[in-house]
Amino acid sequence: MANVIITLTIMPDSPEVDLKGIEENATKLITEFGGEVGKVDVQPVAFGLKSVGLVFVLDEAKGSTEEVENKIAELEGVASAEVTDVRRAVG
Repeated sequence: MANVIITLTIMPDSPEVDLKGIEENATKLITEFGGEVGKVDVQPVAFGLKSVGLVFVLDEAKGSTEEVENKIAELEGVASAEVTDVRRAVG
């Protein structure tokens, strides 16, 4: 099986939420799930709110990412977590 590159976008509850804490906790959950985070991208959304984007590699044999998405969405300060892109790794 091949690896897939997944982009997960996490929206915090408010602009005051500790984005670094969300990043660390989400990275830990992704690693426990079997993924390897390669890139973190914080993007402005609106009115001071910023999203956290995590790009990670996962073996496609793992199947759905729904389990890890749900765990991340349950973290304190997180409004939602959604996979926004999935691509098969080449090479």
